[in-house]
Amino acid sequence: MDNSSGVGVLDKAALVLSALESGPATLAGLVAATGLARPTAHRLAVALEHHRLVARDMQGRFILGPRLAELAAAAGEDRLLATAGPVLTHLRDMTGESAQLYRRQGDMRICVAAAERLSGLRDTVPVGSTLTMKAGSSAQILMAWEEPERLHRGLQGARFTATALSGVRRRGWAQSIGEREPGVASVSAPVRGPSNRVVAAVSVSGPIERLTRHPGRMHAQAVIDAAGRLSEALRRSG
Repeated sequence: MDNSSGVGVLDKAALVLSALESGPATLAGLVAATGLARPTAHRLAVALEHHRLVARDMQGRFILGPRLAELAAAAGEDRLLATAGPVLTHLRDMTGESAQLYRRQGDMRICVAAAERLSGLRDTVPVGSTLTMKAGSSAQILMAWEEPERLHRGLQGARFTATALSGVRRRGWAQSIGEREPGVASVSAPVRGPSNRVVAAVSVSGPIERLTRHPGRMHAQAVIDAAGRLSEALRRSG
């Protein structure tokens, strides 16, 4: 198959990036993997490094750069938000409660999409709201699969414990009762990107009077199904 686009320099840059997909490479390794002349491979790798598409590891070898992760995250967020509307609306209609999608942003979580219960007493979380990572079922989801060091830091001052998060990982969903706000209960499940990393949390929330003190019994399956639909959409387009 001809991989030429007709723009030679881009084709060669794509060869360099593809070669680095399998791991770090020295200049000699790049030359061997791409078939490019040594000066060309060097010039392209250094130019890509300038644009942060390529970087160097501790041994000075070329590796894929941080800009690629930033672009991938932005593309993933666009796909996630494009799919979220109908999925959250369906979840709201299935449960009769407000549904939200949260993403982590530093030490906070942000509501990036929502479908509100249409009438009666409801938990309203406007899109763009930033909430704590120390309380609430979606905070538990966004924390539960973190690396140990970040997990340990995140648990300091949290309303939930390491034992609770272990249960979340085992079950695949989280619940909270009056944790973020008195009188409000919620159930959340993880949305996973193509690499299986947790990228967001889907939640339903409402008054404890309706969700009871065991909201997971009522709504865990519907929330898991919604999170699964979003995860599948990200995998298909990943």
